[in-house]
Amino acid sequence: MASDAPTLTPGPRYARFSRRLKAILLDWMLAMVLLFGALAVASNAQSDALARTLGVSVVVILLLYEPILVWRTGGTLGHAWTNLRVVDDRGGHLSFAKALARFAIKSLLGWYSFLTMAATRRNQAIHDLLTHSTVQIRDPAKANPGQFITERSEDDPAMPSRLWRTLVTVVYLALGVLLYFGVLAALLRGGILSRACLNHDICSGGDRIVDVAAAVAFLLMIALVIGMGWRGRLFGARKA
Repeated sequence: MASDAPTLTPGPRYARFSRRLKAILLDWMLAMVLLFGALAVASNAQSDALARTLGVSVVVILLLYEPILVWRTGGTLGHAWTNLRVVDDRGGHLSFAKALARFAIKSLLGWYSFLTMAATRRNQAIHDLLTHSTVQIRDPAKANPGQFITERSEDDPAMPSRLWRTLVTVVYLALGVLLYFGVLAALLRGGILSRACLNHDICSGGDRIVDVAAAVAFLLMIALVIGMGWRGRLFGARKA
């Protein structure tokens, strides 16, 4: 009797950004529950010592939550709930030192760390590249094709050289930065964004919305340029 189950191709499946974002949001919600729960307990406590102990405990938990779980189980609760795991390039889980370094780099760079994903063969963010790790699907049988990629090939003879793609991408990024500052200048001249918000972070509600929208658009533009440049889709370094 023929099976209706889909045939799975061999090899690791590297998580797309959308899947990783879902894991991050789940972990963030857990952190908020912990933080607000501790604040509620501390605000009702009659002891300053208890409040200080709770504060220190929450900070320690938030700092060590990801490194310890990545080290011991291959991922956070968010990773587990989204069928993901963090894998060392040598196989298995990361060491605690690597997991701690990975978390520190990701925390330092924030969303900028993910801008390299579209330009790497295995969808690696900067914190993955620097710690020689990848984020993969934990159980391929439970994953949809839209949740992962297989390793991209770099052996296409029609693709411009890596050096040329890098140089052209850098030029586009420089032009993108100039465009971003030009947009900010136009927003200032039009009174849509205040100079106090831009220079001193003293923002009204409307200023904050415009500032965040411009920053998000800038990040998306950078990610798009890097991805298109590495795949040979930018004018000047196009795939033949």
